[in-house]
Amino acid sequence: MATTGQWVAGARPKTLPAAIVPVAVGSAVAYFNGFAVDTFPASIRIELALIVALALQIGVNYANDYSDGIRGTDEVRVGPVRLVGQGLAKASDVKKAALLSFLIACVAGLALVLLTQAWWMLIVGVAAVASAWFYTGGPRPYGYAGLGEVFVFVFFGLVAVVGTTFVLTMQIQLVAVILAIPVGLLACALLVTNNLRDIPGDTVVGKHTLAVRMGDARTREVYGFCLWVPFAIAAVVGLGGVGFIDVFPPGALVAVVAAPMALVPWRMVRSGAAGPALIPVLVWTARIQLAFGLLLTIGIVGSKLLNLT
Repeated sequence: MATTGQWVAGARPKTLPAAIVPVAVGSAVAYFNGFAVDTFPASIRIELALIVALALQIGVNYANDYSDGIRGTDEVRVGPVRLVGQGLAKASDVKKAALLSFLIACVAGLALVLLTQAWWMLIVGVAAVASAWFYTGGPRPYGYAGLGEVFVFVFFGLVAVVGTTFVLTMQIQLVAVILAIPVGLLACALLVTNNLRDIPGDTVVGKHTLAVRMGDARTREVYGFCLWVPFAIAAVVGLGGVGFIDVFPPGALVAVVAAPMALVPWRMVRSGAAGPALIPVLVWTARIQLAFGLLLTIGIVGSKLLNLT
């Protein structure tokens, strides 16, 4: 019987910044565009969006644990707790935890749809839950076909940031789309780190992740791309706002302050760290994602408060 601590570890809290950051950035973009995010209706929408994102992230983590566990692909893994793979919890209980998380996401999402009357968002919600489950679940999981990063980029980048801004402003904002790219890339960096660490085990069990398909060396290059490009985009957006593009917040430049942090995991990855040695890379990547998101949010909000537009 798994302990409370093991259940918490199974939810993989280090991945939760991938859910928090896009909601924060999306809310900041809405504020930058003149929407009063501190009003009661707005705060409810932000809280619901955060619940959706967190529940989906936790749900996909439990679903991944369940699906990989019953397939036996977690038996040769290193890294975080595997509830099913290590025999710490019944597969049925982990499946229930995943489904409960998805149910919470659905309820919060439905509340957002009712508040906004944007019924087309139901399709987006169904697609998000289905993508979360079929990442490693179902007869042909797309995570086993090297498409996991696509799901992460789309749903924890584009959909989460743009969707949060939309439920607050009822508009799809260009700057939200652009800033969703670095948010999605940093979320992908977390998955790339996991998959890089798991290349040996995934190769043995036939799980053809993007890392397995590309190989060790190219996967390390992809990690570098996902790690550094977000800072370049933040710099371009910020400089654009300073220069001539009014819809860009100059304060986006503040996110670049977190760039030196990226040197730590990048040096580990470039030096050939593998297996358990990549766990610190995962920790640092999560920290960078959180720092980048926090600084970007502060910078966007500051642009509005200081009237830098």
